[in-house]
Amino acid sequence: MSYTVLARKWRPRSFAELVGQEHVARALSNGLEQQRLHHAFLFTGTRGVGKTTIARILAKCLNCEQGMTATPCGECAACQDVDAGRFIDLIEVDAASRTKVDDTRTLLDNVQYAPTRGRYKIYLIDEVHMLSTHSFNALLKTLEEPPEHVKFLLCTTDPRKLPITVLSRCLQFHLKRLPPDLIQTQLKKITDAENVSAEPQALALIAKSADGSMRDALSLLDQAIAFGAGRLVAEEVGSMLGAIDQTQVRGFLDALIRRDAKALRDLLTRLREQAVDYSGLLDEIASTLQQMAFIKTLGQGSDAVMESGLIDDLAAAISPEDIQVFYQLCLIGKRELPLAPDPAVGFEMTALRLFAFHPMKNTTQTHTASPSAPVAPKAPQPDPTSRRRIPGKGEQRQSAAERPDDLPQPMTKSPVGDAAGDDNWSSQLEKLRLGGMTQQLAMNSTLKSMQGDHIVLQLDQEFSQLQTPVAVERLQSALRTHFKRPNLALKIELATLESTPARVEAAARAQHELEAREAAEHDPNVQLLQEHMGAEVKRVKPID
Repeated sequence: MSYTVLARKWRPRSFAELVGQEHVARALSNGLEQQRLHHAFLFTGTRGVGKTTIARILAKCLNCEQGMTATPCGECAACQDVDAGRFIDLIEVDAASRTKVDDTRTLLDNVQYAPTRGRYKIYLIDEVHMLSTHSFNALLKTLEEPPEHVKFLLCTTDPRKLPITVLSRCLQFHLKRLPPDLIQTQLKKITDAENVSAEPQALALIAKSADGSMRDALSLLDQAIAFGAGRLVAEEVGSMLGAIDQTQVRGFLDALIRRDAKALRDLLTRLREQAVDYSGLLDEIASTLQQMAFIKTLGQGSDAVMESGLIDDLAAAISPEDIQVFYQLCLIGKRELPLAPDPAVGFEMTALRLFAFHPMKNTTQTHTASPSAPVAPKAPQPDPTSRRRIPGKGEQRQSAAERPDDLPQPMTKSPVGDAAGDDNWSSQLEKLRLGGMTQQLAMNSTLKSMQGDHIVLQLDQEFSQLQTPVAVERLQSALRTHFKRPNLALKIELATLESTPARVEAAARAQHELEAREAAEHDPNVQLLQEHMGAEVKRVKPID
């Protein structure tokens, strides 16, 4: 007994059996019920979404012996012959193999004759975009004014290649790509009917690999059933499909989030040994980051293959700004992958870029920049044995009398209530670990008061544009977590401020730069270069 592949066995035979194309089924059903039918239909969409299937169902509806209806009986000779592909008045043409104008003219020579058995003579032209220009010209007149007993059903995966004159003569329906969850539901229905044991994760992998095509999904399901000897196990299906191990994706992101250089190095070594598909791995990482962004921003994720609990854990350990940076760098890495000496090198450079450009590393950036913009590291300090030692961050700078008059003076410490102790606002900011616009809002503010569950900040009038609802909400949430007060309410007032953490940090950097310049100018080696080679000491502006 011959075996019928699942893609043919489970091909829909009525509009009710269609999956995911309800908009097309509804329009055609209403047209059939009201007897308002166009003479030419064009079905477009990617491969395996049901273009030819819908055309055959429509042919069956038009020629059912029980009458023209949206629900053909499926029992009469006409319906059974259409399903079997032997109905004489359904002329199926593969345009990919009959592209010449002579083929089209031969086809149209029989248009004038009445149907032999059915109510209509139906021309189903598949991949119609493959016809030549002369073939389209030969078809135009007949397509516009065919005999009353003729219907044209055209199918194509690329409607952009059709002349506008053809498009204007057809009633066009675009079939959608099927989402993975819908494909998975249909696969579950089929495996239950076929008495095949299938793990949900295995079906999810097949649904994702199908890339929106139900026919591809059924073909992969056939292959997976043969591969697993009648059982679908997620690990075996993943091996068959060459799917990326989700533990590798999680391990990679976990190492980045925890800043674990050793774990990242070990993972990159294992990936080289396994010779994985680096392009696919970057796709999986970007997809996981998208799920994390959903959870972090909207409170829940969209459909994904990875278990939601794992994504929740990853999302909880990273800020929304970091997720956006990582996602953009993954896209850049995928774009540059073909240009790399080999895929492994390209992926590893992307991984190192992700590890290096970490927004949370630089918690004292003061420029108002895009939250996702990577921050350049500060210049290294000179050797302590140089002629003039430059104080590092946190060490005592020049005294107030030695500072230039135009530089803001640092803030003095002030108590901020029982929750803050003696720490000033700047020290509190370092503990909050803010980023992006929220960090800029806090850095350009000072603490006015904190009484009980009410905290009042004063924002520098010059930076009033930073007071956005999202930034205020994130700052309030960070303060609640830091002070362990879930009911803490934040209020921000605009004021003209002389000193803020941002201004103090800018002053410290300016002083640091001044001291660095003086140290360079007094360095004996630099003086020797200036004397004998005319060298100059110039300031190099860092990239913000």
